[in-house]
Amino acid sequence: MPSEHAALLKDSVADFIERGMDIARVRALRDTPGEYDRAVWRQMADLGWLGISIPEAYGGMGLGLSEAAIVAEGLGRALAPEPYTACAVLAASAIAASDNEALKQDLLPAIAAGERIAALAWQEEPGALDAGHIAARATPFEGGYRISGAKRYVSGAAGADAYVVAARSDAGLVLGVVERDAAGVSLELQAIADGRHFGTLALDDAVLPREKIAATGEAAGAALARALDRASAIASAELYGVMSRALEMSVDYMKTRVQFGKPIGSFQALQHRAVDLYIQQQLASAVLDDSLRALDAEPEAGVRAGIASRLKARCSDAAVRITREAIQIHGAIGFTDEYDAGLYLKRALVLAAWLGNGAQHRRRYASLALKAQA
Repeated sequence: MPSEHAALLKDSVADFIERGMDIARVRALRDTPGEYDRAVWRQMADLGWLGISIPEAYGGMGLGLSEAAIVAEGLGRALAPEPYTACAVLAASAIAASDNEALKQDLLPAIAAGERIAALAWQEEPGALDAGHIAARATPFEGGYRISGAKRYVSGAAGADAYVVAARSDAGLVLGVVERDAAGVSLELQAIADGRHFGTLALDDAVLPREKIAATGEAAGAALARALDRASAIASAELYGVMSRALEMSVDYMKTRVQFGKPIGSFQALQHRAVDLYIQQQLASAVLDDSLRALDAEPEAGVRAGIASRLKARCSDAAVRITREAIQIHGAIGFTDEYDAGLYLKRALVLAAWLGNGAQHRRRYASLALKAQA
């Protein structure tokens, strides 16, 4: 995207957030079962944001991760509860990379238009970064598959109309779309630190009809891996938005809080701390820009995974450090629930852990590097 177009998109995101996404709204929606406002989701669709990662042939804009990251960063700055990364990037990317043309023609335009919300239900164990730990069973029958098992940590589950489920058959991985109200499907929501929810999806002989099978075997594994790497990159952009706003709040506070007759920002110890945090933010910014450009070039799977892990590790660690330090810089008020700094820390902790934390991605990066050298 030319720089002027990127600037226009960034301005559009900032304007939308300024007009309708204040922290009071975040506080009102947290810990509620609905989690976010469906009307706001449709407004995001009207702006084209939900279709950024969807090809034009399926009603989307056919743009790259660099553009999706602009939206995610803005939403991160505002702590917007809408599951943009989980639904408009992760689930949509899994469907878009599938080989069921009819399913893509049916579902992707509805996702781009905000008419249908899909969430990816793949993970079963904490710490999993790929399909290697999937144990849910897909048993074939004449009309498709019957799926049994439990999917945990499903982000965006609270408002999802359907789930993109990953299960394993004797012939390999199966990826398909299961409706929320289908027989044998039940959902339990677990509150997480930032006031949103992860879902646990229980599947008891839930029917996956043939026309809803997105991909099987190697194609299913490739679609899932690509979706997870892309979502890790956009979650990193969201983390960058969170850390940037938290750092701005801290610097502003240092300029206005007075102790011993002078602003605390004049104290050398706090100046050094702020500079350290700024360096972490700038390192994250550089890695984010470089990684998004590389990922938009669609590198081969191993290279893509390494880029995604490098980025997620850097942004996860930086966001957690900056938001924790923000609490300290704000002193006693930083520890109160009424002050917004704590909300940024909670969001950073959730996003940093989702799809793998910094330590997990550093291990994956190291493993990929060794394989590349072999």
